Parts: sequence; structure tokens; C-alpha cells
Amino acid sequence: MEITTIVLLIWVHFFADFVCQTDKMAINKSSSNKWLSIHVGIYSLFLIPFGIEFAIVNFFLHYITDYISSRVTTKLWIAEKRHWFFVVVGLDQALHMTALMVTYPLLVG
Repeated sequence: MEITTIVLLIWVHFFADFVCQTDKMAINKSSSNKWLSIHVGIYSLFLIPFGIEFAIVNFFLHYITDYISSRVTTKLWIAEKRHWFFVVVGLDQALHMTALMVTYPLLVG
């Protein structure tokens, strides 16, 4: 794995997953597959330069991860279990990083 590409993937992930996620997406993705799909779709657009297969596989992996984590974090936030809320947010990000690294061989060039 080339370190430059890995660092670029981490920053692209941050930008696509956080900066490009609107409040509406963040609030509604835990109860609406439409908003979850919009969030993951926009996220995946930023992965296309790395290869279409890479972007598609990560679309599905990101969707599955966020489907579960957004629902769990919503319940934890409502229950005021802040520590476990942030533990799950951290787990969510660790799973996203793992997905990007495991699918690294799909990168074009």
C-alpha cells in the first residue's frame, strides 16, 4: 500500500463523510433509508476517482455500517448515554477505515 494514497483516502473520507453531510442527512439517516442513501451516494461520488469498482463496493460497505451505527447512536443519544454514543461513533469510523483498507486492492492504478 502506498502511504500517499492511504493518507489521501483518509482525508477524502473525512471530507465526504463529515463536511459534505448536511444536518438533514445526519439527523434523518437513522430513520430514513432515502436520506441514508443520499448521504452514502454523495460520499461514494468522492471515491470514483479511485475506481468505479472501489466506489461501488465502498458504497455498500458504508451503507451497511451507517445503517446500523446511526440507529444505535440515535438510541444512545436519546438515552443520554454519551460515552457509549461516542464509542459507537468511533467504531463507525474504524469500520469505515477498515473497509477502505480492505478494498484497497480494488484501486485503479
